[in-house]
Amino acid sequence: MNYLYHLIRKYPVSCILIAIIWVLCFITPPHTRLDNVPLMDKWTHIAMYGGTCTMIWIEYMKCHEKTNAMRLFCMAWLAPVMMSGVIELLQAYCTEGRRSGDWLDFAANGIGATLASVIGILLVTYRARRQKASAEDTNCRNDGRR
Repeated sequence: MNYLYHLIRKYPVSCILIAIIWVLCFITPPHTRLDNVPLMDKWTHIAMYGGTCTMIWIEYMKCHEKTNAMRLFCMAWLAPVMMSGVIELLQAYCTEGRRSGDWLDFAANGIGATLASVIGILLVTYRARRQKASAEDTNCRNDGRR
């Protein structure tokens, strides 16, 4: 329970987005004019998982000075992809036909998480370069004062 409180406190937006994904995946979708757009459902999955995983990266970087690559891999890519698989299986076997599990939805979710990881890696690299430049600048100023 303590760990759950820790996650909600450190990653509030990510937790809200994950809860929204769970709700959206089990409600009966309304019919709209966008139903006729080819692959609209897949683009929606990419956007949901891309946005959520990007937010996980951003909130992780906000809370941690140093990046733990294995923790980020598990938290910002592996866990969302596994959650996606669980959701697709639950949709296939537990919704009494209201929703259907789809391997292409699972693939779209993985694409969204992967795109978010690419964005996250770029953000981490940018932050590391800024920190290095800032540290070098501070060292240069300190060297000049001797």
